[in-house]
Amino acid sequence: MPAPLRLQGIPASAGYAEGPLFDIDRPPAAYAGKASSEEERTSLQAAIGKAVSRLVAMVEASDSDAAGILEFHIAMLEDDALSGPAFAAINSGLPADLAWRQALDAEIAGYTASEQDYFRARATDLLDIRDQVLRALTDDGGGAAPIGAILYGEDIAPTRFLETDWSAGGGIALKAGSAASHVAMLARSRGVPMVVGLVDPPAAPAGIALLDAEHGSIVLAPSATETGSFREALSAFAGRQVNARTFLAQPAKTRAGTAVRVQVNIAYPDDVDGIDIATCDGVGLMRTEFLFGKTLPDEETQYRAYRKVLEWAGAKPVTIRTVDAGGDKPVPGFTVEEGNPFLGLRGIRLSLTRLDIFRVQIRALLRAAVHGNLKVMFPMIAMAEEYARAAALFAEEQAGLVARGVAQLMPPLGIMVEVPSVAIAPEAFAGVAFLSIGSNDLTQYVMAAARDNAAVTHLNSVLHPAVLRLIGSVAVFGREHGIAVSLCGDAGGDPASIPALIEAGLRDLSVAPAQLAMAKAAISEVPV
Repeated sequence: MPAPLRLQGIPASAGYAEGPLFDIDRPPAAYAGKASSEEERTSLQAAIGKAVSRLVAMVEASDSDAAGILEFHIAMLEDDALSGPAFAAINSGLPADLAWRQALDAEIAGYTASEQDYFRARATDLLDIRDQVLRALTDDGGGAAPIGAILYGEDIAPTRFLETDWSAGGGIALKAGSAASHVAMLARSRGVPMVVGLVDPPAAPAGIALLDAEHGSIVLAPSATETGSFREALSAFAGRQVNARTFLAQPAKTRAGTAVRVQVNIAYPDDVDGIDIATCDGVGLMRTEFLFGKTLPDEETQYRAYRKVLEWAGAKPVTIRTVDAGGDKPVPGFTVEEGNPFLGLRGIRLSLTRLDIFRVQIRALLRAAVHGNLKVMFPMIAMAEEYARAAALFAEEQAGLVARGVAQLMPPLGIMVEVPSVAIAPEAFAGVAFLSIGSNDLTQYVMAAARDNAAVTHLNSVLHPAVLRLIGSVAVFGREHGIAVSLCGDAGGDPASIPALIEAGLRDLSVAPAQLAMAKAAISEVPV
């Protein structure tokens, strides 16, 4: 019997899983070649179509976060620029599987070699797209993992995650991966335990394993003693979750009785369908870039989306962020390709260069404001002039609506605090209605550590004194000037970070809906 082996990694989604390891890196089944190049072309076209149909079916059965990822994959597969080199290789005599693999591997190599974290992260999407078509070529379903298995490998594709039945448990343990990846976000929203960046992992171990994704470790070939200790930790974690649910319907407050507002972050209007408005204090962040899919949404489409959320919230506030395209959120027909997209034309910078698109969103927001308690915030603000230009556009569009007799209302206008220049010198923004700290971007910019790069995850921490000091200074500025300050990044829903955020002076957090209960429970333990 092999000796137990404990591997340390990085927690990506808290939880515990005990089960058999399942190797997700096994090679696909062999492809049976065709007699002619024409048949090979037909075979590849059919496989691409099959992969697209499969993804479309998954979109229809998925929630908003998953749908956005899958729609990106569909767009890539339908892009002739991606498949063109493969068909050209078939014309030169290669079989369909080798032609497709060769073409995609060339693209993947280019993305992987990029100096930009954004492009390196997209290599995982291309790997997924490559393997979906290869599986369709060979009618290979990829091998279903046993119920309750721990998926183990280099990295995991979003479609592999979405195909897996997590209802009976299971987890994910990766040699690489990132806590900021698409799959990590999906895992957190569904409560699937996940650890990334395992140190010194063996190639393909087998047998039962114990995954501790609360602290970031996995034990291979565990002893009876280790299994017993693990199950005690699992029981304690489950107990904390049950206890947390008792806080869900109550207003959040610390041990000393200090009230803390807890709002939710959403991406799509349909996200609110599964949320009881009585369990939260409103919407602290509604992302709108996910409305911008294959085609740019018109004014009526946006108006209906915003109105739905506002009417759901009633008198409670709904903070909608103007489109934050760019960075790791490309939008066809809107964003531009750049060498360093995280430091380039994204957020408000992009909106102010594409007024034709921005004005449509502004009109939709002004019209929707009459249906609830709307607040609007601008992303990636670095200078006061950007806020002033955006606010002036709201005034211009309001005047136009008034002239046409269209019902409208000017909402309070605020900004995201995610660029260090704002956190360091907030006095330039004394005229804004509110400030919302984007902890994800603020942390990565302060620490010069990309949030989607596993190699620097240890640096990307909101608990670093430099980041906390900036958050604290923004909170103090808000109190002194009567400006509301909230935080809407991932840190707001992290029980380990919540005490430090409250001690830094924050009294308003916005979290993923699945994190509401645990966040409120964590707040109740804070002494201040």
